[in-house]
Amino acid sequence: MILGQISDLHIKTDGKKSYRVVDTAESLRRCVAQVNGLKQRPEALVITGDLVDFGKPSEYACLRELLAPLTMPYYLLPGNHDERAALRAAFPEHTYLQQGGERIEYVIEEHPVRIIALDTVIPRASAGALAPASLVWLDDVLAQQPERPTVIVMHHPPFTTGIGHMDDIGLADPQALEAVVRKHPQVERVLCGHLHRSIQRRFGGTLATTCPGVSHQVQLDLDPQAPSCFVMEPPGFQLHWWDEQARSLVSHTAFIGQFEGPYPFYDGDELID
Repeated sequence: MILGQISDLHIKTDGKKSYRVVDTAESLRRCVAQVNGLKQRPEALVITGDLVDFGKPSEYACLRELLAPLTMPYYLLPGNHDERAALRAAFPEHTYLQQGGERIEYVIEEHPVRIIALDTVIPRASAGALAPASLVWLDDVLAQQPERPTVIVMHHPPFTTGIGHMDDIGLADPQALEAVVRKHPQVERVLCGHLHRSIQRRFGGTLATTCPGVSHQVQLDLDPQAPSCFVMEPPGFQLHWWDEQARSLVSHTAFIGQFEGPYPFYDGDELID
């Protein structure tokens, strides 16, 4: 199985650009086309939050139209820019969005790798938090299938990154989640968004990662006092390949765009190993 991941779409309406620079709708169009055109196409796609910019119904209507060409099932979860009720109203056929009561938390069982979504949203706040009840629920759900390879998906990453202004709006009390994850070795990955960069850290006996943004990236500046800035580095997405033989998940970061190649590794007429 290949599980795709895209994140931090920040869709606006009426052709508006984020920060007067970023055409997020066009960026998502390019991303969808590239994912659809992959030689090895994902069986499913998780979209790890900040789906739209202001949580407006009109933005979710635009998002729905932009995602319609996808040729594989996709699973949505909210980020700090999202609004739960508007998201649910815009995607009524996505019944998994109704599993978690007020919070958008769910389990997807249809694939070789189990997908568990956690909701880290604090309404009208940039930082994130998990509810105590969510951790109890996660522990119970993981205990039900201890041999089943599983990924946990969420918006805010459960670790600090060194990018000070983003760590200031990170996840509260990540140690509580780490204690739960550590009990369940079948958790292959904790997949997150929010950082607009590809970042990895050991976490609870597994690996927690963040996904590049579909359009703009957070400036890589590890000064704790660095200003809050973005850069137009190449956008990207991730592919998580379940290696059935090795019983292990392998993660790849891909860039969105048209690039020269592929070229064979030849020097004149000689093949270079």
